Amino acid sequence: MSNMQIHTVKATYMRGGTSKGLFFNLSDLPDFAQTPGPLRDQFLLRAIGSPDPYGKHIDGLGGGSSSTSKVVIVSKSDRPDHHVDYLFGQVSIDQAKIDWSGNCGNLTAAVGVFAIDQGLVPLEHPGKGGCDINIWQLNIAKTIKTRIPTDADGVLETGQFWLDGVAFPAAETRVEFCQPVDAEERLFPTGSAREILLVDDLGSFDVTMINAGIPTVFIRSAALNCTGAELQGDINNDATQLQKLEKIRAAAAVKMGLIDHPADAINTPHTPKVAMVAPAISYTSSAGAQVSAESIDLSVRAVSMGQLHHAMMGTAAVAIAVAALIPSTLVAEVADLKQSDSVCFGHPSGQLTVGAQISQRNDQYIVDSVSMSRSARRLMRGEIFVPLAAMSS
Repeated sequence: MSNMQIHTVKATYMRGGTSKGLFFNLSDLPDFAQTPGPLRDQFLLRAIGSPDPYGKHIDGLGGGSSSTSKVVIVSKSDRPDHHVDYLFGQVSIDQAKIDWSGNCGNLTAAVGVFAIDQGLVPLEHPGKGGCDINIWQLNIAKTIKTRIPTDADGVLETGQFWLDGVAFPAAETRVEFCQPVDAEERLFPTGSAREILLVDDLGSFDVTMINAGIPTVFIRSAALNCTGAELQGDINNDATQLQKLEKIRAAAAVKMGLIDHPADAINTPHTPKVAMVAPAISYTSSAGAQVSAESIDLSVRAVSMGQLHHAMMGTAAVAIAVAALIPSTLVAEVADLKQSDSVCFGHPSGQLTVGAQISQRNDQYIVDSVSMSRSARRLMRGEIFVPLAAMSS
């Protein structure tokens, strides 16, 4: 007799920005999955279909890529001036692991839509152009403000806003990351905006390591024999290049104080991110569109979960904007900024503009806010069926 139990759970499948994920109302989860721990992780891993040695998530709701192997848990917030709490999990595809160490900036855009749909936030004045929702991001303990577009009928999900990396237009959602680096944190974890990073077997690299949005290490594309015009296949089909990038990521994680030894990087595949930067260059995007060097300030290619991202992670976009607007960084040296309070960068799917408010106090850079436009919509709402060995709370 099988000891497997089928758990039937309400869930919503959503797109946020250039990512997709499985969204849960905390109260809808089984009792054993309502608190952090191995039992919750087992449930969510099986819902996504990980680990999958074939990398396809055929027996789950993941999509076989870092952009689609994500879970979100939302609940009503008890914090003053916040509507909901938002917890994000980056699910490994081929390992039985969920990384809870960072946020997903793309799926952040979908949290407000989900919260309204679930009745966690009342939509009191539809038709007035938007609903402002304050989110407490549990992974990083930060406030994020979103403005959800509305019309006379309620939440507006369709529209004419185009986001490079998404095939269809939708309604525009504004996302503001408030004080992504607070007074108790170091913007530059090592105390320096630029330094030489020693990497075993690879040598030394000129880098900027920053903690804004998500811990990120920036390196010149040229240092890895790249031009800045690469698309996903150019990097993801090159096992040697991916291994180099992972070694750089591991060395940076140690230097930034995130882990003790390079071997520990396997336990936090979501953080830090590695981003290769290059001067603005003209290229053809993955959708076949022309991106001109004149329209962007620099070119960025970022790695997420061991693969080149098809567009750009929202949290890494925060790091890019902050680093580009601080003159002493490697990113600022590479960029040719056209505005003093925003940066437009090219990525494999096109380009993205991110605004940032940065000030200086007592010779320290203070990041007040970073903002960008995204879009989000519900793809499916219903019940999922998760087979697991019988367990109890």
